[in-house]
Amino acid sequence: MKNFLREKRLTLIFTALGALGGFLYWKFVGCTSGTCPIRSVWYWSTLWGTAVGYLVGDFISDIIHKRKKKTEEGK
Repeated sequence: MKNFLREKRLTLIFTALGALGGFLYWKFVGCTSGTCPIRSVWYWSTLWGTAVGYLVGDFISDIIHKRKKKTEEGK
């Protein structure tokens, strides 16, 4: 379990930041008319923010792990 958390730490951080960003986007920008399907309710904005945060975090984490693996092979 500790190894999993250590490997996915960056992804989990970005996921949490994405969720927070999605909620704050709904809170301060949002949709006043109620016709915007994603921004009209807080949980859709938060869910989309979580998904984007996860994708960005996983992408960055993958790049970092590949770079570390490449430098270890070069030694």
